[in-house]
Amino acid sequence: VQLQASGGGLVQAGGSLRLSCTAFGRTDSIYNMGWLRQAPGKDREFVSSIMWSGGNTYSANSVKDRFTISRDNANAKNTVYLQMNSLNADDTGVYYCAVKEVGMTRYAYWGQGTQVTVSS
Repeated sequence: VQLQASGGGLVQAGGSLRLSCTAFGRTDSIYNMGWLRQAPGKDREFVSSIMWSGGNTYSANSVKDRFTISRDNANAKNTVYLQMNSLNADDTGVYYCAVKEVGMTRYAYWGQGTQVTVSS
């Protein structure tokens, strides 16, 4: 599975961004796609994820009222979006999309990361 992420950028506090991640290759083996982020000097942390089949979503408490994860699988696009609203400086970091295949407990395939910078 290959992942291509896009959509990061610079935004003022209170603004919005939408990240996209498109999966290529053996997408029928995907079980879960998630977004994780890493702020400067901090460990990578979970942000949000979606079950590939069924669409159940999960989000960190710090973002669940502001971020929405969704999947567009029409026309085999295999794209997951992360709509981020009411951004604040704590949301600054590199955002990675990643997938788990069936049977995996950890994210095994990763996109290249996209930078999100929120200016206060």
